[in-house]
Amino acid sequence: MEQANFVALFGAVFEETPEVAAKAWCDRPFQNVSDLHQKMVDVVKKMTTPEQIQLIQAHPELGNRGKMAEASVQEQAGAGLSQLNADDYERIQTLNSAYQEKFGFPFVMAVKGFDRKAILEAFEERLHEGKEVERERSLSEIYKIARFRLDDLVG
Repeated sequence: MEQANFVALFGAVFEETPEVAAKAWCDRPFQNVSDLHQKMVDVVKKMTTPEQIQLIQAHPELGNRGKMAEASVQEQAGAGLSQLNADDYERIQTLNSAYQEKFGFPFVMAVKGFDRKAILEAFEERLHEGKEVERERSLSEIYKIARFRLDDLVG
């Protein structure tokens, strides 16, 4: 597969960061989906800290009702975040603001398999962490999200 086609297919695996797919393409051939995922993760691990933070910042806030990538819409809807009642919506917006203010990037969580309650609990727990711990945790969550997206694409 040519690089342009590869990026067209896998460029959205890492939220609004098609350069991850473009760089991973250079490490082909891939033995399987796990190998492709690991090579994409390796690209992110080689990024500078500011580049990694930019990747984290590309992710939408949880519970956000604004425009976001289709994969994010589906992931959040699957966790019930698109049907929040007024109280839960206000609570998650307050948590989003506090997290963004403290860390300088949005709270990122691979929400697949979690319900609203578990997500809110994780949100509140992670607000007590340090910035470096949260940067690493956010990247770890992004790697999980990427794997879910790859599995959906490759089937």
